[in-house]
Amino acid sequence: MNIPENLKYTKDHEWISVDGDIATVGITDFAQGELGDIVYVEIETEGESLDKEEIFGSVEAVKTVSDLFMPISGEIIEFNEALESAPETVNSDPYGDGWMIKVKMSNTDELADLMDGAAYGELIG
Repeated sequence: MNIPENLKYTKDHEWISVDGDIATVGITDFAQGELGDIVYVEIETEGESLDKEEIFGSVEAVKTVSDLFMPISGEIIEFNEALESAPETVNSDPYGDGWMIKVKMSNTDELADLMDGAAYGELIG
């Protein structure tokens, strides 16, 4: 299981990478493995400000649809439009080209509530 140490994680299996006040968000390798083949990523919240743990979109796999939760409060400033034509990128490269949104964080103190790689590894066993 791939769990990069430079990222932060949520109990809902999202990862977050921080660069200044901009966070990049996606789902973990574990999550994409549990979902199976991803066929559609729906993000209709670009330009909106959402609170931590609010739903920012959904990911549809062959067998199920799963909500995506904000790991941190902020404004969604970008959606990875490449996922519209190639949602399977989330399966093949969840921590790279399979990223989902970029968020301008409104409260960086919330980062302290996220898990590091070791804690996330314990969560998923």
